[in-house]
Amino acid sequence: MSILNQFSLEGKIALITGASYGIGFAIASAYANAGAVICFNDINQELVDKGLKAYKELGIDAHGYVCDVTNEEQVQRMIAAIEKEVGVIDILVNNAGIIKRIPMCEMTAEQFRQVIDVDLNAPFIVSKAVIPGMIKKGHGKIINICSMMSELGRETVSAYAAAKGGLKMLTKNIASEYGEFNIQCNGIGPGYIATPQTAPLRELRADGSKHPFDQFIIAKTPAARWGTTEDLEGPAVFLASDASNFVNGHVLYVDGGILAYIGKQPK
Repeated sequence: MSILNQFSLEGKIALITGASYGIGFAIASAYANAGAVICFNDINQELVDKGLKAYKELGIDAHGYVCDVTNEEQVQRMIAAIEKEVGVIDILVNNAGIIKRIPMCEMTAEQFRQVIDVDLNAPFIVSKAVIPGMIKKGHGKIINICSMMSELGRETVSAYAAAKGGLKMLTKNIASEYGEFNIQCNGIGPGYIATPQTAPLRELRADGSKHPFDQFIIAKTPAARWGTTEDLEGPAVFLASDASNFVNGHVLYVDGGILAYIGKQPK
């Protein structure tokens, strides 16, 4: 068998949460190109319709569902609908997420809980709903979208870092608990990726100069650029494919080398 066949997702059913645009959309599109059947959700019908239109423009016949992934009842209904209309899920990507850039002492407990709810509780809820079907099927792949903030801290992102650090450990625990059922759970830790979420950090200032954070990231990243959603496609296909059948409980950081780099000495 050709080594490339190990990366095929032909006939696999994939659910990617929050995949109307951005990182989730890029991963879902890559899965479709590798042969998978695509299911995705988003928080409202407008976003789902936007996603369906974007997939159709790429020639992808995706299945879209309105679902709040923090709501356990809604998630159970969505998974039941997918299993009835499409089939039992082979691949789950817990991609849906939010970030609130607020200094910790200015952040309310409600705001902190909201980030934890979407970025940590939701992957728990969706994984819990999908795993029984994977056990019955005899295999499964779960990919959690983690972050460099699974490892690092930075000002204004205390809730996000706490959630993504927790998601890293949830990834390891799912791998530990369900590996015996031929379920692999791994994470992808994106570096600074050019998406709508990071657009405010990349926009030119009123005087035409670059945002200081944009300059900081380019200087701190050995690749000397922001990542693109396309940079995540290959790693995501690998972790969803048979090529990663003995890879479990890891987070693959796709960050241009930023976690490995202490930075240049000032001149």
